[in-house]
Amino acid sequence: MHCKTVKGKGYAAAETDESDRMHAVGASGAAGGRTWTDAFSDEIVAIGSDRPDVVCLTAAMLEPVGLRPFASRFPSRVFDVGIAEQHAVTSAAGMAMGGLHPVVAVYATFLSRAFDQLLMDVALHRLPVTFVLDRAGVTGPDGASHHGMWDASVLPVVPGLRLAAPRDPASLAALLREAVDVSDGPTVVRYPKASVGPDVRALRRVSHFDVLREVPDAEVLLIAVGPLAGPCLAATEELAAHDVRVNVVDPRWTAPLDPHLVKYSGQHRLVLAVEDTTSTGALGARLGQALTGGSTCVATFALPPRFLPHDSRARILRAHGLDAAGITTSVLKRLGVK
Repeated sequence: MHCKTVKGKGYAAAETDESDRMHAVGASGAAGGRTWTDAFSDEIVAIGSDRPDVVCLTAAMLEPVGLRPFASRFPSRVFDVGIAEQHAVTSAAGMAMGGLHPVVAVYATFLSRAFDQLLMDVALHRLPVTFVLDRAGVTGPDGASHHGMWDASVLPVVPGLRLAAPRDPASLAALLREAVDVSDGPTVVRYPKASVGPDVRALRRVSHFDVLREVPDAEVLLIAVGPLAGPCLAATEELAAHDVRVNVVDPRWTAPLDPHLVKYSGQHRLVLAVEDTTSTGALGARLGQALTGGSTCVATFALPPRFLPHDSRARILRAHGLDAAGITTSVLKRLGVK
C-alpha cells in the first residue's frame, strides 16, 4: 500500500515552504543560532569537494540533517530513499561494495530501524560506511520518540564498528574526516540537536583521546563524552573548592574501548564517565568491566533506561544531574565528601 501524504497540511506557511515544509523548526517558525547540524553541513560539503567518492544518503530527512547544501553542490551524489532507513543502509552497503564511501545521515533514534542491515549488510562485510546520527542523546522538544538515547549503548556490540562523539564544532569536523578515512568497517559520528558552543582546546592527545584538564596527583577522572565536556570542565572548578583534584579527558571515540584510556583511567581513585546516552551498555559500563579487579572505582553517570518526557534539552539534562552542579554532587557523594 502506498499512501501519499501532504507535509504541513493545514498550515499555510508550511504548505508553501518548498524546501522542507518547515519540518525542522519550532512552532514559531523561527530557527535558532548555529547548531551541530550546521557544523556537519559545512564540513560534509568540504569533504565532498575533496572526496568525489563520498555520497550521502538519508531517509526523508534531507533538510533536517543538514544535507541541503551538499545536495545543491553535488545533486547526483545525494539519495533520499524516503521513510525507509533499512533501504538506505542496504543501498549504502551496495555503494560501498562499488567503491564509494557512503555517508548515511539520519536521526539517532531511527537508526534502530536498520540495525539488522547495519550488522549484516555493512559490518559483516567490513564495508566503509559512515553513519551520521543527528539528534543523538536528549533532543528536548521533539519528545520521547526522538530522544537518541540508545545508539551509543547498542552500537558498540557491532563487530568492527567505531563510534565517535565530538565535543565541539572543531572536533566534529576532525572526527567526521577521520570517519570517512576508515576503509575497513562502519563508523558512526553522533551529536545532539542543540546550539554549538565554543571549541574546547585540548592540552594533549594520548592515543585516541584528548586530555582537557590535568592536575598533579588527581584522584578523580571525569570522562566527558561529546558535548558534556563543557559541564565536566565547569564542575572541576566547583570541585576544586572542596579540595578535590580532577582530571578531564574526552575519549573522542567511545567504541571500541581504547586500551590507553583504560590504562590512564586506572591511575585514578574514582572514574566517572559522563554520557548523554542510556547507562546500560554505555562507555562507563564497558570501562568498568575492563578495570574489574583493580583499585579504581568506575561509575557511569548517564540517562536512565526509560523513555524521557518532552522538555528542553537543558532541563532534562539538569533533571538527571548531567550539568555542572549535578556532576559535582555526584563526585562528592562517591568520595564521601560533605
